[in-house]
Amino acid sequence: MRKPPDKQTPLLVVEKLKKYYPIKKGIISRTVGHVKAVDGIDFHIYPGETLALVGESGCGKSTTGRAIVHLEPPTEGRVIFAGQDMAALQGAELRKARTDLQIIFQDPYSSLNPRKRIGDLLAEPLLAHKLVPKSEVSQKVDEILEIVGLTKYHKSRYPHEFSGGQRQRIGIARALILQPKLIVCDEPVSALDVSIQAQVLNLLKDLQKEFQLTYLFIAHGLGAVKYISDRIAIMYLGKIVELAQTQEIFKSPRHPYTQALLHAYPIPNPHLRNRERIVMEGDVPNPANPPKGCRFHTRCPFAKEICREQAPDLTKTAHAVACHFPLV
Repeated sequence: MRKPPDKQTPLLVVEKLKKYYPIKKGIISRTVGHVKAVDGIDFHIYPGETLALVGESGCGKSTTGRAIVHLEPPTEGRVIFAGQDMAALQGAELRKARTDLQIIFQDPYSSLNPRKRIGDLLAEPLLAHKLVPKSEVSQKVDEILEIVGLTKYHKSRYPHEFSGGQRQRIGIARALILQPKLIVCDEPVSALDVSIQAQVLNLLKDLQKEFQLTYLFIAHGLGAVKYISDRIAIMYLGKIVELAQTQEIFKSPRHPYTQALLHAYPIPNPHLRNRERIVMEGDVPNPANPPKGCRFHTRCPFAKEICREQAPDLTKTAHAVACHFPLV
């Protein structure tokens, strides 16, 4: 079991991260613009902490996760993991960082190679990184299957022989087998039934406690993150608009978008069913041509002229918010 790290030093620091995708047209594929999926965001995660990144589909949260693990290189900005700039690492240093930084994908059906048995899928990263002798790989696979709630008898089966929840457990096992420090959980329960979601969330919490794991938990709704997260970052159209402790987000949201997300989250209290709600109108703007000023002003019921002209900065406070007229 890994010794608990220093809580005062962030394990992951993201600075001014941008990820743009070129828009090409014409016979010669000339670049005529960019889809600004992630447009200059900053946050950090402490060891043993779970930071939730929440927003609507298309806001850039999954792209952020992939950029952090360098499945897609950032356009600009820095990802500093365990004190090292990921872009500057090469060779053995990069291989070591990749073992410490893993990802669980959203879709348990497409994230597993259908042509390989589960035992081979789990053994592959061990063999690639040469973490254990070949004679011990099978035993390590048996151990990790038991940890995630499966048995060693499952390793001879193919992915199509498992349910969705079992496949996601296999995805968790594949991320966990390299003994990482940080795992990016890219909407790991959104494709599962509600009852199975609870089981997977409980498993993730138990694993975090046992192995001192750190999570970036990506989700499009606030239901799961209230249970698993320590802090929540709310993302809208490539920007972080609010970041605070989980209880603060649920108790006193300061950005209108956060409040609208909370009003979309069902509360099991009949006395609150007639509460006043903020309802977002219209569609999410095109990330290739985001609105001038505050990106949420086209859907915000409190928008004023300054919101249409000037983009607010995210405040450098414990409860950070990017809004000219934050709610109180």
